[in-house]
Amino acid sequence: MLRRTLFNGLLAGTIMATMGLPALSQEAFDGPTSGPKAAEGKTIVVLAGDLKNGGILGVTTGIEEAAAKIGWTVKVLDGAGSVQNRSAAVGQALALNPDGIVINGFDAAEQQTALEGVTAAGIPMVSWHSGPKIGCDAPGGIFANVSTDAMTVSDVAAKWALDDAGGKPGVVIFTDSTYQIAIDKADRMKAAIEAGGGTVLEYVDTPIAETSTRMGPLTTTLLQKHGAAWTHSLAINDLYFDFMGPSLAAAGIDGKGAPKAGSAGDGSEAAFQRIRTGQYQAVTVAEPLNLQGWQLVDELNRAIQGEACSGYITAPALVTEEGLAGTEGNAFDPNNGYREAYAAIWGK
Repeated sequence: MLRRTLFNGLLAGTIMATMGLPALSQEAFDGPTSGPKAAEGKTIVVLAGDLKNGGILGVTTGIEEAAAKIGWTVKVLDGAGSVQNRSAAVGQALALNPDGIVINGFDAAEQQTALEGVTAAGIPMVSWHSGPKIGCDAPGGIFANVSTDAMTVSDVAAKWALDDAGGKPGVVIFTDSTYQIAIDKADRMKAAIEAGGGTVLEYVDTPIAETSTRMGPLTTTLLQKHGAAWTHSLAINDLYFDFMGPSLAAAGIDGKGAPKAGSAGDGSEAAFQRIRTGQYQAVTVAEPLNLQGWQLVDELNRAIQGEACSGYITAPALVTEEGLAGTEGNAFDPNNGYREAYAAIWGK
């Protein structure tokens, strides 16, 4: 049975008091306390959807850190943002005959045929953000799909925009229909904004892998089209805001001016830096990426040994400039002892 985890406390005052969001640090780890000892000498492959994506990169870093602790070898294959490259990476992973595979940051349904070969080979799979169903027994033979609750993340982002605009934001939403979870998150934000009295000016479907070339011209076009009515931007990932700043600056918009940007995931290092310095992003709803990397290794250790999935689901945090004041680092990495807790489970 899945256990929903919500921490006490807030990152930025009372703005999200009803959402049960965590602060940047917690006093105690609320994840699993028991499980199998470390399976020795395993080799795992991480199939990264696109390492340019800060969320995927953060999770990969966490996996590598956890693998070093448990004593495993990690091989990372970068799908580089395209369906074809991800398909090729699955084939490469199969050829390596690893003890386990991590699907990191792409929809498992996209690679259903290729992943059937992994299942047929009896190689355990875990994932991060592989589809709408989170937790144990995800579709496609995935032992555990690690994620925060994507709908909660969307609700938090939408509520921020509504509160920030006094209930009347004019919102442009950015998503990528390549991923079902991205559609679900964007649809949820759209519904929440409209239900709260705001206006969705435009629902933009543009590939996340092409943000570096598309977002500049697209931002200029949207400014010309919507003008001052565009008060807030919401996106399913921080990567959309990596490339908006120059176009906004060219239009004479201050780094803290409208349209204000808020991301429904994942809390990339670049996003933290933009928020910290007040440069064209106001908030992100961050996931504990490094912790989730450790969780993926733990879940894979359970799968390899035929044990049950832990059922642990982490909660996101609303990151604002005010909440970052006096803190160090550009990641939501809870100082709650999760590393020590997992090492204790593994006997390391």
